[in-house]
Amino acid sequence: MLYNVFKNGSFSSPTFAAMKSTPFTQKHIDLGAKMAEFAGYNMPISYSGINDEHHTVRNNAGVFDVSHMGEFIVSGNHALDLLQRITTNDASKLAKGKAQYSCFPNKEGGIVDDLIIYCLEEGQKYMLVVNASNIEKDWSWIQQHNTEGAEIEDISDRTGLLAVQGPNATKILQELTDIDLAGMKYYTFEKGRFAGVDNVLISATGYTGSGGVEIYFEDKGDNAEKIWSEIFRVGAPKGLKPIGLAARDTLRLEKGFCLYGNDIDDTTSPFETGLGWITKFTKDFTNREALEAQKAEGAKRKLVGIEMVDKGIPRHGYKIQNADGAEIGYITSGTQSPTLGKAIGMAILSKEAAAEGNEIFVVVRDKPLKAKVVKMPFVG
Repeated sequence: MLYNVFKNGSFSSPTFAAMKSTPFTQKHIDLGAKMAEFAGYNMPISYSGINDEHHTVRNNAGVFDVSHMGEFIVSGNHALDLLQRITTNDASKLAKGKAQYSCFPNKEGGIVDDLIIYCLEEGQKYMLVVNASNIEKDWSWIQQHNTEGAEIEDISDRTGLLAVQGPNATKILQELTDIDLAGMKYYTFEKGRFAGVDNVLISATGYTGSGGVEIYFEDKGDNAEKIWSEIFRVGAPKGLKPIGLAARDTLRLEKGFCLYGNDIDDTTSPFETGLGWITKFTKDFTNREALEAQKAEGAKRKLVGIEMVDKGIPRHGYKIQNADGAEIGYITSGTQSPTLGKAIGMAILSKEAAAEGNEIFVVVRDKPLKAKVVKMPFVG
């Protein structure tokens, strides 16, 4: 999780020899990015500064290197059956060219990981995109449940991925492809030629809530060099900038998007964290009965948005109290919002404390600071 890298505004000292590189790592270093370890990779945390990068994406467009993410191919006659058993969403609804947000439920009511499923061939072939920090864990989970013999392949190490995000992203990139980028509907994708490279998968997905696309390609030959160079050839004159992981975190938090390891994990259920909408009981899957019962009874905890009233920034793990000093929850993510100019966060609270407008107290350095429960997303 990003909190391990960018804790309280300070960077950890990376041990470069022990870390993996993406196809663009040297680019980031040459551009003077602040680098740090994330999920075992040497990743750019910021270039020009978090606020500048954040506003660049919200108002124009920016490029994120997210090649550290994991990609698995699941194929064959038993591919769909496997996905239906190990994910909460209904993958049978996917047609070729459609993507779906989902999660792997564990047997204790928590979440192994959240992921995006891309339907490459209906019923026969899918690409699963998982969190970088969970690649080995997810691969093991899928193998464990692959009892009917679906074909599975880990293509993470040979897949490059750039996310070009922002309201002007598709307009900037359009001259690099014949695919109608602006016409792509949310959570759809197409394969085609992009920046002189064939068989590139372009999806209308992202993690910023500002529009844009994600670009998947095979990391071989000079593919990475071509794609990076062409993107910035057409984009730099229009204000396109490289963006680090720190701004990615502030952008997703403003939109109320969950980060695995912070807001969701092995101990939080989909119904506690606002992911009931991706939990479909039209099929059988891991721990279905327990989750169905939780839905019927109502979750005892809830992930909510919070806004600080007193001066202070909520950080992951900070305890939350009520007015009587009783502990009622904890902060999962927090930051100073560049868009709003105020401190915001996400928190797991007891059901009784989670009502919008409720006054709470975040314990910062042993001092309870006043905050309130607010509706998410924080920005429209």
